[in-house]
Amino acid sequence: MSIELLLSIGGLALLDILSPATIGVTVYLLLTETKSLASRLLIYLLTVAGFYFSVGVMLMLGMGVLLDSVASLFQSRAVSWVIFIMGVGLFIASFYTPPKGNTELPRPKSKSRFSMVALGFTTAMIEVGTAFPYFAAIGLMTTADLTPYQWLPVMSGYNLMMVLPSLILFMLYLLFGRMMQRPLKRLQMSIAKQSGSILSWVLCIVGLILIANSLDYL
Repeated sequence: MSIELLLSIGGLALLDILSPATIGVTVYLLLTETKSLASRLLIYLLTVAGFYFSVGVMLMLGMGVLLDSVASLFQSRAVSWVIFIMGVGLFIASFYTPPKGNTELPRPKSKSRFSMVALGFTTAMIEVGTAFPYFAAIGLMTTADLTPYQWLPVMSGYNLMMVLPSLILFMLYLLFGRMMQRPLKRLQMSIAKQSGSILSWVLCIVGLILIANSLDYL
C-alpha cells in the first residue's frame, strides 16, 4: 500500500468528518438530552459507523468479485478513464450545488435506546446516497487491488474519523457543561445554513482527488 494512496484516502476521510447530518444530530442530542446522554449518543454513533462499515465491506467484496469476473474486459486504463470522468463530473457538479441544503435533520421520536438505533440508521440512509468521499475511497482501494487485511484496518480508521467530531463535541460538553450551550446553538444554526456549501466543497475536492489519481494510467 503506497503512501500516496493512504494520503488520498486520509484526505477523503477528512472531508467526511464534515457530515452535516451526523454532527447536527449530535448537537441536537447534546442540547436536549439530559438523562443517559452518553449511552444514547454512543449507540447512535456506533449505529452510524457500523452501517457505513458494513456498506463499505459489501462494496469492497462485491467490487472485487466484479473486477475479477470481467478482468479481461475491465482493464486498468478503462477503470482510470471511468474514475477520471467521474472526477470531472463531480468537479463540475460542485458549481451547481444549491446554496442551502435540506435543514430538516432526523430527530429521535422517543427516549429509548432503540430509538437511537433507528435514528442512526435514518441518518446513515440519508447520507449514504451522497457519501462521495467514502465511495471514492472505496474505489481507490479497489483499483489498488488491496487484500482484506490491508483495507479492513483502513476502512475501520476511516469510519472512526467520520464520527470523531461528534465524540470531540461530547468530550467538550462533558468538560465545560452549560458553557457549551451557546457554541452548540451557534454550530446548529451554522450547519443549517451552510450544508449546501459544504456539499459543494466536498464534491469539488473529491472530483480533484479522483482526477489526480487517474492521470498516471490514462
